[in-house]
Amino acid sequence: MKAAELFVRSLENEGVEYIFGIPSEENLDVMDALLDSNISFITTRHEQGAAFMADVYGRLTGRAGVCLATLGPGATNLITGVADANMDYAPLIAIAGQAATNRLHKESHQVLDLEAMFLPITKYATRIVGPEVIPEIIRKAFKVAQTEKTGACFIEFPENIAEMDTDEVPLPVKHVALPEPSTQQVELAASIISQAKTPIILAGNGVVRTKASQALAEFSANLGIPVANTFMAKGVIPFHHPMALGSVGLQSGDYANCGFANADVIICIGYDMVEYHPYLWHPSRDRTIIHIDASLAEVDAYYNVSFEVIGDINHSLARIQTLATPHKNKAMRTLRESVVQEMNQHRDDMEFPVKPQKIIWDLRTAMDLKDIVICDVGAHKMWMARMFRCEYPNTCIISNGFASMGIAVPGAIAAKIAYPDRKVVAVTGDAGFLMNSQEIETAMRLHIAIVILVWNDESYGLIEWKQQNQFGRSSNVKFTNPDFVQYASSFGAHGVKIESTEQLMPELEAALARDTVTIIDCPVDYRENLKLTETLGQLTLAN
Repeated sequence: MKAAELFVRSLENEGVEYIFGIPSEENLDVMDALLDSNISFITTRHEQGAAFMADVYGRLTGRAGVCLATLGPGATNLITGVADANMDYAPLIAIAGQAATNRLHKESHQVLDLEAMFLPITKYATRIVGPEVIPEIIRKAFKVAQTEKTGACFIEFPENIAEMDTDEVPLPVKHVALPEPSTQQVELAASIISQAKTPIILAGNGVVRTKASQALAEFSANLGIPVANTFMAKGVIPFHHPMALGSVGLQSGDYANCGFANADVIICIGYDMVEYHPYLWHPSRDRTIIHIDASLAEVDAYYNVSFEVIGDINHSLARIQTLATPHKNKAMRTLRESVVQEMNQHRDDMEFPVKPQKIIWDLRTAMDLKDIVICDVGAHKMWMARMFRCEYPNTCIISNGFASMGIAVPGAIAAKIAYPDRKVVAVTGDAGFLMNSQEIETAMRLHIAIVILVWNDESYGLIEWKQQNQFGRSSNVKFTNPDFVQYASSFGAHGVKIESTEQLMPELEAALARDTVTIIDCPVDYRENLKLTETLGQLTLAN
C-alpha cells in the first residue's frame, strides 16, 4: 500500500473517528486514502477552527482529537489551537502536509521548518522521513498525547513520502495505566490531614482528566473538607455538594480565598498551576501543601509543596480517606452560602441591557444539567466561571491555560459531534464570536444544531474592565458589530436579537429545542463588572 494508506490505517488503529481540517495539495494522498476509511473528515473553514475542534473533542472524550492542515500558512494557522490544547492539557494530534524532502534543505515556496515551529508548543513534534517509521510515529504520538499530563503532538508528513509504497502495518495499541501511590505517601498524607485544623481542597482539571470526580466528592464528604475548584475543573464536585465552595481564580480577594487565608493545610488535587497561579491563593508561602496528582508538582516559590502523593488520583483519595480522621468545619460552609445568595439576587432582575448574573441564571435554568456549555474568553468567562452552576464535570468547558479567544463556536461544534444527544451552547463575547464565526457554515453544512449566545457590549469587555479598575478610564477597546440576526440568516441559521430581559428565557428555550444553529444577540450590562470588583474587595470571613 501507499504510505498515506498506512498512515490512515494507523489512525484507524488508534480509534480515530474524526479528523478536522482543510484538504490541500500536499495532503492529496492522505485525503484520497480517507475515502476508503471509516474516519469522517470534517471540512472546516479555517485551520484554527479545526484545531479548536480537535482541542475540545480531546478534552471532552479523553481521546486525542485530530486536525489536519497543509504546509506553510495552513500549518501556522493551526498553532493557536494546538497551543491551547497543550496548555489546557487536552489530548490532540496535529498533522501538517509538507513539501517533498528534496527541497526542505533550501529556500523554497511555502516551506517552513514545521517540526521546529511546533516543538515549543507540543509534547512531541516530529517529521516522517520514510514509510517504515509511520506505525511507530503514530503510536508514539497518541501514547504521548493521551498520557498524563495529556497534551498536543505534531506530525509533519512530506508529500513525496506519502506517495511511497510500504509493507508495514500499524502497531498494537496498549493503554498505559497510572501507577499506584506509595504506602508511605498515603500514610503521611492521612496523618497530616487528620492533624489539620482547617484544611481546604483546591481541585484542578487533572481530577476531570483522570475521571476522579466521584472519588473527590466522596473524599470531601467523608472527611468534611471543603472544595474550591479552578475554572477548568467546574463540575468536578457537584455544586449542590455540601462541601462545594465554587470556582476560584477571578481575583485574589474572591470569596473562596477567604478559606485559603484561614487554612493551615491546602490539599491540591489534580491542580494545574498554568490556570491559577499560587501567589494568588498562597501569598504567605507558609501553609502546608499536599500535592495529590498523577504527575509531579511544578516548582514555584509560592507552591512550596510539603510532600506529594503521586499516582492514580482515584486510588490515592480512596486510600487516604480510609486512614484520615474526619473534620467538622462549619465555618467554611458560610462561603458557599454567600455564593448562593449572590446567584439568587438577580434571578428576577428585569433591567435592560441584561445583567451578567441574569443571563447566567436564565441559561442555567433553560439547560439540562448534562448539557454542555463551551465558554469563550473575555469578561463573560469570568462571570460564567464564578456563577454558572455545574453538577457534572465537562459540562462547562473553559480555556484557562492558554485562554484563547475564538474557541467557543468551533468548540461547540466538536462538543455536539462528541455528544450528539446533548444540547450544546457556545457562550461568547461579540469579539471572540467574530474570530471564528466562519465555522457557522461548517455547522450548517453538517446539520449540527448548536446555540450561540453572544454577550454584546461592542467592546473588548475584559480589557475595559481591567483598564477601568486600574486607571479609571478605557483605551482603544470599542468597536462596532454587524447585525447578528442578518448575519445568522446569511448562513441559513436562525438569528434572534434580545430587546427586553423578559425575552431571554423563552428565546433560550426555543433555541435549545430548534434543530439548527441559533445565534442569540444579547446586549449585556457590564457596569456590573466594577461593582463585582468592589464587592470582592470588601469580602471578609464574617461569622
